[in-house]
Amino acid sequence: MFQSEFRRAAEVLRSADALIIGAGAGMGVDSGLPDFRGTEGFWKAYPAYAKLGLEFASMANPAWFESDPEFAWGFYGHRLGLYRATVPHPGFELLRTWASRMRHGAFVFTSNVDGQFQKAGFTDARILEVHGSIHFVQCLGGSCSGITSAGPYSVEVDAETFRARPPLPRCPTCGSLLRPNILMFGDWGWDGSRSRAQRQRLNEWLAAVRPGRLAIVECGAGTAIPSVREFCEDAAADHGGTLIRINVREPQVPTGGISLPLKALEALKGIGEELERA
Repeated sequence: MFQSEFRRAAEVLRSADALIIGAGAGMGVDSGLPDFRGTEGFWKAYPAYAKLGLEFASMANPAWFESDPEFAWGFYGHRLGLYRATVPHPGFELLRTWASRMRHGAFVFTSNVDGQFQKAGFTDARILEVHGSIHFVQCLGGSCSGITSAGPYSVEVDAETFRARPPLPRCPTCGSLLRPNILMFGDWGWDGSRSRAQRQRLNEWLAAVRPGRLAIVECGAGTAIPSVREFCEDAAADHGGTLIRINVREPQVPTGGISLPLKALEALKGIGEELERA
């Protein structure tokens, strides 16, 4: 049904010497991760919050770390455990294989905070997590600065209430509560230094790519939080690249782009089969 689009996408990838991978929440669905699309989708994943009438934007709020830390870490602690346990789907490996054939390889631009690209073998130096990462933490004490790994911390969460059980993650320097290094809604306290450094590396990488030799594969990035879509569209316009947009609900593309109204893994497999025919 989408054979002509698969063929066009494969031709773009064959001729490219650099690949941008844009990824939103839809990228993780084939790995079994929830995409939190709409209130019903969020409440299906977290029925405890349905009973309280709290939506995703209400929970993803830094104010909870001040007013009710166990409630805040219940939400983020559960997600931390979920992302640590999740195995990236085969589409990640397809993208990594395609990038390995290109002179400049790939750079990932993602709004996801799950660390799945690193887990799938992409180098951390070629990833921009524009909203931060749940695998890093920052101190709420005010006297400590810097971002550190969440690796030493685990959070036990009550399966019924989704509240975290003490002890909560605390700063080893000052003893204050830690929070994930994630950009939340209404978040003036987020330390964006790690993401800014990632963006600088992306800009330097893009500067080395010849105009017209860039392929852009965008997976599961919606319009509700359009950071990934806007970046990919701008990259296509500014660098003469071709945008391949994979989105089952919002597949519309600017002129010259390739639209695939499919889930990420299905579309990537379809493109991969065309590439193997060469």
